Amino acid sequence: MAIYGTALLSICLLSGLIAGKLLGILVGVEANVGGVGIAMLLLILTCDHLQQSGRIQPPSKSGIVFWSAIYIPIVVAMAASQNVLAAITGGAVAVVAGVLTVVASFAMVPLIGRLGESDTDPPRSGTSWPRDPE
Repeated sequence: MAIYGTALLSICLLSGLIAGKLLGILVGVEANVGGVGIAMLLLILTCDHLQQSGRIQPPSKSGIVFWSAIYIPIVVAMAASQNVLAAITGGAVAVVAGVLTVVASFAMVPLIGRLGESDTDPPRSGTSWPRDPE
């Protein structure tokens, strides 16, 4: 049932916003610091906990999975648009920092991809099998 997903999403969002506001007060900033991200993490952790403990019925599970799937892309899009607006109004340093972060993230993808590989994995295109010892 989608209503349980909506209720869980609302509880996580309100909890995350309160935690973000409190974090902002602790840091000394008059803003919500990471409240939406905290809410997203709460939603993911809560859904995982409910599924692992078996305390969720299939109709409820489908509603929660639906709202979880909808919520995460919306949060990412909202955060990305806020970051772009802040970078544009923040000047050249903010734009350069953002570009460098994106370049570094793209550079890390192949490195992180290699962490999970083992010698028994099937070859990818462009690689030899078996692997040559180095």
